Amino acid sequence: MNSVISPSIYILSVFFLLSAPLTTSSPIVRTLIQCLSQHSIPLSTIYTPNNSSFTSVLESRAQLPRFTEPSVPKPELIFTPLSESHVQAAIICSKELGIHMRVRSGGHDFEGVSYVSIIESPFIVLDVTYLRSISVNINDNSAWVQAGATLGELYYKIAEKSNVHGFPAGICTTLGVGGHITGGGYGILLRKYGLAADNVMDARIVDVNGRVLDRAAMGEDRFWAIRGGGGGSFGIILSWKIKLVAVPETVTVFTVTKTLEQCDTKLLYRWQQVADKLDEDLLIRVLIQVTNTSTTTNQRVVTVSYDGFFLGGADRLVRLLRKSFPELGLTKKDCIETSWIRSLLHVNGFPVNSSLEFLIQRNTLSISFEGKADFVKEPIPEIALEELHKRLLEEDIPIIVWTPYGGMMSKIPEYETPFPHRKGTIFKFHYFTNWVKEDKNVPKHLSWIRNLYNYMTPYVSKLPRGAYVNYRDFDLGINKKGNTSVIQASVWGVKYFKDNFQRLVKVKTEVDPANFFRHEQSIPPLVLPN
Repeated sequence: MNSVISPSIYILSVFFLLSAPLTTSSPIVRTLIQCLSQHSIPLSTIYTPNNSSFTSVLESRAQLPRFTEPSVPKPELIFTPLSESHVQAAIICSKELGIHMRVRSGGHDFEGVSYVSIIESPFIVLDVTYLRSISVNINDNSAWVQAGATLGELYYKIAEKSNVHGFPAGICTTLGVGGHITGGGYGILLRKYGLAADNVMDARIVDVNGRVLDRAAMGEDRFWAIRGGGGGSFGIILSWKIKLVAVPETVTVFTVTKTLEQCDTKLLYRWQQVADKLDEDLLIRVLIQVTNTSTTTNQRVVTVSYDGFFLGGADRLVRLLRKSFPELGLTKKDCIETSWIRSLLHVNGFPVNSSLEFLIQRNTLSISFEGKADFVKEPIPEIALEELHKRLLEEDIPIIVWTPYGGMMSKIPEYETPFPHRKGTIFKFHYFTNWVKEDKNVPKHLSWIRNLYNYMTPYVSKLPRGAYVNYRDFDLGINKKGNTSVIQASVWGVKYFKDNFQRLVKVKTEVDPANFFRHEQSIPPLVLPN
């Protein structure tokens, strides 16, 4: 029997599949689907608002519920490609028809730019969730990981092959690898090995013309730009080739929690003096939050947790801290010796003996938040810490994370990748407020964090005041009309990239002069298209 389907039968089947679900779809969507079908795209990968699964697909990787509310603009179509050729077809058709595209791998972005557009309509979402293969090669200390895989899936696959290999990326296991690395990507190994983007060896992307390019084909300028220059500007990431790093069989974790009363600000001030100067095998981050001490009186206190990760055993760690940070008072009974992969359970708030299956869960968040970031170059004085204590008690669910730099972060030049916040930075100051979906006081929460951000102005980096592109912040300014000049974009671009912004503009002008890949804070070409 001949298994080849004749062109006429294929066209007829496409007609019947398209006609029913698209009777109420917009003409541009019908045209786009017809274009995709000509590239042999399965209709099962295409979702429109008329499809019963549309909402669940949209929300399945939306890590911030506030960006799925009815008032937020929705895409005309969601496409979930199953192969590289599908991504090529999506770009070719979208470009041919002039349809605006957003690309989503993990959906953690703080302003939802991967699946929401407030500047252009209609728009579609290319969701690479199903491009998630991971190939680990222990023999040459590398791995190829597709853009739709999560960090947790990557870590799980590495641990299946070796207990002495790791990768220096984020602690949030549901982050999509594709977008995470485009902004730099940091985690508990950053003082030893730098950022995720610092440990990329190669990549495969689809450019504006639908071509699949590797490092050699794309050239060193674009390869530089995609490793920290932010997503959505230079092409669609298909996969990364990453360099695996060495971790010992035994690592040590600990959490020492204290309350932040006025007399305890001295310990936090001392942490600022030493955190970036400790042995690079050691990272001690600080988590500050508000907790209830009594359910009956609703009494609230500010707690400070010193959350440590050490590449080595507890004995060496305790000896090290007795010399470099004795004020913490760490003892061996505070320490937990475990493996690198299980240390990730600890930093996510789980016991180290929990099931590793947690790492490959893709649960979305049930709360929304607004977050901001700063980089601190001089210790924040105690008087400001006391004021910070008061302000935290004014908000419902505030959290501040202090991530120390130093070590490898001070050794890599700030022009090596687009991420420039390197030498001279003591720590990254990340503060955010959370709220549940039913909360009616969202304006209050947003006002609180904006006021706190303004208050911190004298105590953080200046000229420019730095920001982290993976924590996008529209308060820094946005492109409101779909096209933004270099001068307008430099308002936020210099905060994210410092002097590297101009090189990013140069690369953008060379590889995407018509600005096909764009969003509210994308890198603009030097001369905007008419």
